[in-house]
Amino acid sequence: MIAPARQAAFAALIAHEVRGSDLPAALSSARAPLKDSRDQALLTELVTGVVRMRLAIDYQLALRVSRPFEKLDADVRTGLRLGAFQLLYLDRLPPSAVVNDAVALTRKAAKTSASGLVNAVLRALARERDRLSWPDSPLSTALSVRHSHPEWLVRRWIERYGPAATEEWLTFNNQAPRLCLAVNRLKASRDDLAARLASEGVQTEATARSAHGLQVLAGAPLSTPSFREGWFTVQDESSQLIAELGELGQSPRVLDLCASPGGKTMALAARVGAGGLLVASDVRPRRVRLLRETLARLEVPAAIVRVPTTGSLPFSDAVFDFVLVDAPCSGLGTVRRDPDIRWARTPDDLPRLAAAQLELLRRASTVVAAGGTLVYATCSSEPDENDAVVDSFLADAAGFSLRQTHRTTPSADRLEAFYGAVIARNV
Repeated sequence: MIAPARQAAFAALIAHEVRGSDLPAALSSARAPLKDSRDQALLTELVTGVVRMRLAIDYQLALRVSRPFEKLDADVRTGLRLGAFQLLYLDRLPPSAVVNDAVALTRKAAKTSASGLVNAVLRALARERDRLSWPDSPLSTALSVRHSHPEWLVRRWIERYGPAATEEWLTFNNQAPRLCLAVNRLKASRDDLAARLASEGVQTEATARSAHGLQVLAGAPLSTPSFREGWFTVQDESSQLIAELGELGQSPRVLDLCASPGGKTMALAARVGAGGLLVASDVRPRRVRLLRETLARLEVPAAIVRVPTTGSLPFSDAVFDFVLVDAPCSGLGTVRRDPDIRWARTPDDLPRLAAAQLELLRRASTVVAAGGTLVYATCSSEPDENDAVVDSFLADAAGFSLRQTHRTTPSADRLEAFYGAVIARNV
């Protein structure tokens, strides 16, 4: 009998890599039939691990397959990848069970003729996994294959940060992240939440940089009354830092653009207080629904959700004291959290995204009041979407000046790569 988690992982990988389902949706669908929390955890580990380490896995498999690996049937490739990931990166699992389940999955997928190949390749890999060979030059290829990142991105990081910092970054991206929580300060302090979660069987520790975050060490916080009652939301520590940039002043009028899923809106609501005004906006229908659901659960009634219906913003000029533009971007700063992003992006995406980001920043600037603050942020590692966009904006934006640049990187901060620029509109 095939282990339930492996069977579910195979289905999720087929849905994601063959049928084009996004990774969270594929995982959610495969997780539904699993009742044991251990099976659910293993499913997530297997699927995200295969996606994360796909290039390295494919390299090792290709060395042991007599025909071009990419020419194999998709079901066979998926079974091989799933088995290879377990053999190479999960040494707690018995190799015989891994190989037997991979063969059984191949047969279950009606690819019985390939079961002998799957068996032979994975048994060879199991025998040789302590003496694997990897490419050693050029450096960008060696790091790309061993650490399973696209080579174009590795080359960029080597040029900016050097080989040592790049390898540290790649290693960071391949580590499974802990769940990070942001405290809803409208309801509780960080200490209050930590104590309440402890009473619900969830062990946490305070985040190092964010004053309002908790890292989950053990337990299932999303199954607790604290989550259902809106005491926190899930948000990376580096993302939490963005919501603290810039000064708001007294009774500010605040606009949070591209606000979904709502974590930064929650933080801004706590900063705005009872005397201010907070408007949250997004244009994507699915994201707007998520934003409304999040704000309702967190009980942030003071936040007004507005949905633009045209290219221009539905606000009067110079009306907000503070505007946060959390711009849609490549997401290349969150590769650890979202491993599929590394394969979804290409170098050609960057100029297209940067042009859209610059246009959004220019539109947002029109609603910033004199003396107000404009914060531009991304979760991208690439300067094309960060400093270059801000520099282009400032080059032709009369009356605006840069006050602060903020960035986090895995190599320097052990955090996801986020960028923020605090821009002042002069009086």
